[in-house]
This record gives sequence, C-alpha cells and structure tokens, in this order.
Amino acid sequence: MSVEAEPKPSRRWLAVLPVIAFMALAGLFLTQLLSDRDAAVIPSALIGAPAPKTELPPLDGMNLPGLNSADFAGRVTLVNVFASWCAPCRVEHPLLMEVAKDKRITVAALNYKDTPENARRFLGGLGNPFAAIGVDQTGASAIDWGVYGVPESFLVGKDGRILYKYVGPFTPDAIRTGLMPAIEHALAAN
Repeated sequence: MSVEAEPKPSRRWLAVLPVIAFMALAGLFLTQLLSDRDAAVIPSALIGAPAPKTELPPLDGMNLPGLNSADFAGRVTLVNVFASWCAPCRVEHPLLMEVAKDKRITVAALNYKDTPENARRFLGGLGNPFAAIGVDQTGASAIDWGVYGVPESFLVGKDGRILYKYVGPFTPDAIRTGLMPAIEHALAAN
C-alpha cells in the first residue's frame, strides 16, 4: 500500500505581499507629496482646547513678567516659541516686531532651551516684541504645548483657548493670510 503525500498549498502570495505593502505606502507618500497642503500648517490637538497651564519664570534682566497662562484671560495673545540659537527665529523676528505694534493683542514668548545671556543678546540686537517672556530651559512646557521645534506660534483667544497654530518662521504672506484673519476673528469673539 502506497501513501501519496498531499501537495503543499502554494505560498506564492506571501512573496508578493511585501511588494503590495510597498506599493501602498509609496502611493500614500506620493499623494501627500503632491498635495497642495501647506507644510507649515500642522494639525494640533490643542486647537479649540484651553492653553496648557503654564507658569514659567521671567527672563532675568529683562524686567518683564514670565509666561503665565492665567494672564491670557480676557485678551488675545500670540505666544511665540523662540531661541537665540534658532536661525529661522532671526528671520521671522522683524515680522513679530511689526505684529507687536498692534496694541489690540499681546505678544508673549516661550524662550526654549536657551541661556539667559544669549536670549538677552538676541533681543537686545533685534528688538523685543514681547510683553512677557517665560524661560523653558528644560523644554517641559514646550512639550505641553505640542511644540515640534522652534519657531512656533500659538494664538490664544480671550477665553484662553488656542485658536491658531503656525509652525516655522512667519512669512509676510503667512501673517497676511493666516495670522491676521485669525487675530481679527479672535478679537470679534465675545
């Protein structure tokens, strides 16, 4: 009596599976690359949420208050995350100086992982647009804010909620088409 071995099921589909997975991922990346999405507009889970509770000490030698989220109540505040070692921060700084001229809003800063001497030198050389500067030497508060890197900016409404986020250095176009409309909307809100 002879026993015939049953043929093994074909597993050729397993060899094709990595190719299919690669093609799917490549298609996804290509779709994102070719989209007209602005890379500086990164969705934030904080949009519409209250600003994180923040109590940062002031920058020594500047005679300004630190960054305290309790101070956001009743006013529109632009919180800019900057550092003296950040080259793009230098690029956007003249634009922040212009925005700070609008007395309807407060421009405040979170100084990220910087030394007080360098931060003071940065502001002394370029001007100070900030009404308050909080020092975040460890970066812990920046994590609470969902910061990806510097510079980043957050617009906080009168009710203390984050209304707008911009990643990277502001450009004149970004201020004209993004920030200023968001500020006007925030000022019109009760």
